Amino acid sequence: MRVRWGLALLCLCFALQTHAQALPTAVCPINGVARRTPDFAPGGIILTTFDRDAIWVYNIEQDTRYPLPETVPCTRNCRLSPDATWISRMDTVEFVYQKMRLDGTQRTTLAPFAADVEWWTPDTLLVWTLDHRAYLVPEANASDPATPRQPIDTHGVIDLQPGGDYALTVALAANGLFERQLENLELRGLNGIAGAAPIMLGRDAPYYNGAAWSPNGAWLAIVTQTALDPATNALSSELFGIRAGDAAPTQWTNLFGAYGATRINGHTIGDISWSPDSTKVAFWVIELLGADPLTQGGNAVIHLYDLNTGELRAYCGYSTIEHTPNPPRLIWSPNSTHIAFGGNVQNDDKGYLLLALNVQSGQFTELSDGIYPALGAPDVIAWGRLP
Repeated sequence: MRVRWGLALLCLCFALQTHAQALPTAVCPINGVARRTPDFAPGGIILTTFDRDAIWVYNIEQDTRYPLPETVPCTRNCRLSPDATWISRMDTVEFVYQKMRLDGTQRTTLAPFAADVEWWTPDTLLVWTLDHRAYLVPEANASDPATPRQPIDTHGVIDLQPGGDYALTVALAANGLFERQLENLELRGLNGIAGAAPIMLGRDAPYYNGAAWSPNGAWLAIVTQTALDPATNALSSELFGIRAGDAAPTQWTNLFGAYGATRINGHTIGDISWSPDSTKVAFWVIELLGADPLTQGGNAVIHLYDLNTGELRAYCGYSTIEHTPNPPRLIWSPNSTHIAFGGNVQNDDKGYLLLALNVQSGQFTELSDGIYPALGAPDVIAWGRLP
């Protein structure tokens, strides 16, 4: 990506006026990655791993870190609550799903037998069972077996709409390929009724199938294969968005127009990262130097699409070649101003750093060093706050 960066961005002034999809605007601070200062803001608690044994707390205001007792490293199966003050996790001592404050206190059982627990609404939990069934249950009485549970038809479901009836699903098409679709689960099987037919969203192809609902459930962001780059024989991808009830998705980006063929994020489907206020989407863009998206990727650079302005930003103060099978997870601050992630800055001897990106200025800041890739990658778990 670095090879064609300058050339691609020279044409932005007029291209943005003539293309419906957004071309990237480069945001490049002079000093790249800066050391943190005592007045760094916003504050809060970042959970990550500094060894292989436990979840660690990094307290931003105090610039201190410590391990949480009786915890084990986790990533995507630890879920932050909507108010950013709780996190759900598997208690490997009692083998139940719990929630706890981000400093490890007030541990409370949510579900005794579960594969994952997340907040469907601020007061309702979505519980996935060990056999991939799911149900909704009020959080206040979730651990009580007598509490009524609302089962959900999860056949083919990849991601449920927060607080709604729609889901991203996958089905086997007549051509023998798996296709993604947006489906109203309440209208499943009701032929001839308006809104019952699924909306087709393209192939479910590895490295080209990222997707995630916005926290407020209004939008589903999806990655879709688009053009073939004749220079590399590589398939490119773009970011699209669709709302529940829309007839078709809307293309948000024009990465091919800027870089040629690109890959968005990696193998894990749900790593498209929405800001907590549901106005911005952050993701990695990897230029493809050849036809194989696994082995022929260039540098990965963070991009951000703003739904309110239609602007696409490319943050060129940091890049990485450690992006396969997945680039670092992008974790938002509760106030939607910063993104935290684990990264290895080239030409230093510090190893993996805890980095934070100011999405307005484009400044990257080193918060702490020594992140340990406990589960294979130096990923941040969550960024929240104490009540």
